[in-house]
Amino acid sequence: MRRLIVVSALLVTAAACGAKKEEPVPTRSAEEQRKVDSTVGASALPGARGVRGAMAAGDSAAKRARELDSLSKLP
Repeated sequence: MRRLIVVSALLVTAAACGAKKEEPVPTRSAEEQRKVDSTVGASALPGARGVRGAMAAGDSAAKRARELDSLSKLP
């Protein structure tokens, strides 16, 4: 039993040392992410309704921010 634990620990250590470093995933621009989110929101996938709701909330917040910004520019 002790031998099995030692061999297992050595195998795990060897596997961890030989791990290949992955390249970082390139990030999407806001426009690309919106296209992906729109596609997911229009699908019948589980959670699509939540994606649509999040997009609507984000649009509403952006609109409100634009309105407040334009009001602050008035003399």
